[in-house]
Amino acid sequence: MNFEPVEPAYSWGMRVVALDDLRNDGSYPERGDDECLVTAGALGEIVNVGRVVDSGEPVYLVEFGRQVVGCTGDEIAPAPAGLLPEPEALP
Repeated sequence: MNFEPVEPAYSWGMRVVALDDLRNDGSYPERGDDECLVTAGALGEIVNVGRVVDSGEPVYLVEFGRQVVGCTGDEIAPAPAGLLPEPEALP
């Protein structure tokens, strides 16, 4: 199957907000099926960008506190400026 890869809309290090409750789709066997992993409005940071093998769609690994969750582009949005503190600059 040939497909045209979709360019990611977001990049590594970008701060994002969860648009919906993000639920376990089976990726976390230690958690219950359909258990809420991250609530809507949670703030996170993209720590990696990959692709779904079958479709070429981008998938974003987002760190929400201590929880890293794979998200599609329609599950996250850029965090508004000032919502998260800027990282401290190194001296």
